[in-house]
Amino acid sequence: MLLAGALLLAAGCSRPDHTGIRLAVANAPVTLDPRYAADAVSQRVVRLLYRSLTDFDAHYRVVPALADWEPRGPLRYRFHLRATGRRFHDGTRLSAADVAATYRSILAPDSASPQRAALAVVTAIEIVDADTLEFVLARPEPLLPGLLGIGILPAPLLERGHDFARAPIGSGPLRFVAWPQENRLLLERVADRLPVEILTVRDPTVRALKIVRGEVDLLAGDLPPEIFRWLGGRTHIATERAAGATFSYLGFNLDDPVAGRHAVRQAVAQAIDRAAIVTHVYGGTARLASGLLPPEHWAGHPGLAAPAYDPAAARALLAAAGFGPQHRPRLTYKTSNNPFRLRIAQIIRADLAAVGVDVTIDSRDWGTFYADVQAGRFQMFGLSWVALQMPDIFRYALHSQALPPAGANRGHYASARADALIERAEEAGTLAERVPLYRELAEVVVEELPYVPLWYEDQLLARRADVTGYRVDPDGSYDGLMYARRSRP
Repeated sequence: MLLAGALLLAAGCSRPDHTGIRLAVANAPVTLDPRYAADAVSQRVVRLLYRSLTDFDAHYRVVPALADWEPRGPLRYRFHLRATGRRFHDGTRLSAADVAATYRSILAPDSASPQRAALAVVTAIEIVDADTLEFVLARPEPLLPGLLGIGILPAPLLERGHDFARAPIGSGPLRFVAWPQENRLLLERVADRLPVEILTVRDPTVRALKIVRGEVDLLAGDLPPEIFRWLGGRTHIATERAAGATFSYLGFNLDDPVAGRHAVRQAVAQAIDRAAIVTHVYGGTARLASGLLPPEHWAGHPGLAAPAYDPAAARALLAAAGFGPQHRPRLTYKTSNNPFRLRIAQIIRADLAAVGVDVTIDSRDWGTFYADVQAGRFQMFGLSWVALQMPDIFRYALHSQALPPAGANRGHYASARADALIERAEEAGTLAERVPLYRELAEVVVEELPYVPLWYEDQLLARRADVTGYRVDPDGSYDGLMYARRSRP
């Protein structure tokens, strides 16, 4: 693959033939409406187009963005909008009415927003004045400020049914210009009117060729490690990396007669040589994972251990469950057709075959694959959770009542132990009281294995050497587009 690329590059490298900054990504955003953004690219783009009440620092602690807040008793939070950042891209001023309208639209009974379940604790939103509003809660919820990181929409446009998914109007540092093709999104930086393009180039080799030839300026994420290393050897390309929190895992359909058996999932977990994959396939650009939240997260579990690689134990588990040479468990592994993801799937298939599990790989284009996962059309799949900043992910992904579309419990995991811990944590009055409950929940998940944890992937960036200012974030955000610039000779 890289040899062919090297031959194409033998004629030399080109200078950029465009103004502004071009970022190439593997997948196009699904929507530009922050209420419905669930895939990684959509979430990363809407962060730039809209401002939200709150945000997170590098240690996953909630911090003010558009607003400061104060508790007004156990069931009420008051938010004061700050003076800056309150101009929508259509020229109107962002007010408390816009905040209220945004969240009321998410909480409406007919809302299909994936944010609705986490915000169900909110019973009312009261506007105090143009700069102030209060959220009224059904029960104490110390996590509430962290749940309010959704981009704010203009109330008048919400009332008119504006199509924010394709023509967003926010107040963020970048404004929408046009979406002329599915693979080409045109934005503009508000501060200096610098053009910013986000181009979808699915093949990683083609992305690498484009940055070397000057057709794009940045590659952020979805870089196979061997291409990342190869780009690092080019004199006009700079590469950077940051320890990431993107949680890669195998998911299962627990209603399936094979994948739903705990012994099969346990055998899968013990059959995969995760350390070898991290070392030899990722080249060290990942670290082994045990829980959805990384150990450095305030709600993470530093002492949690995932099932260890032990193929002999995996074979024994399967034999005890009634499987053998004449009765091998069969699983279909659904994944995208990304070449690197296919390579991982093939390695996992080989590891599972070695312990007596037959795996068929079913690869689809990203859109079809993700739609199948959302709809529960799988036995086993490989995917990643990105930008997990809040422990509300536990209810969203693990509670038995969080079946799609109410949540993302796509494998129909139903555990009385997990449900009870999630609910006890939600009833706890302080974050300190929740931490041991979250850690116990993480232990239950590793024991029951609705997911097999794989690794946390590093965030990888390649940039033209004359493009500076782009910072690599552990959550893989595109926030660096706010600061990227090109030096001129």
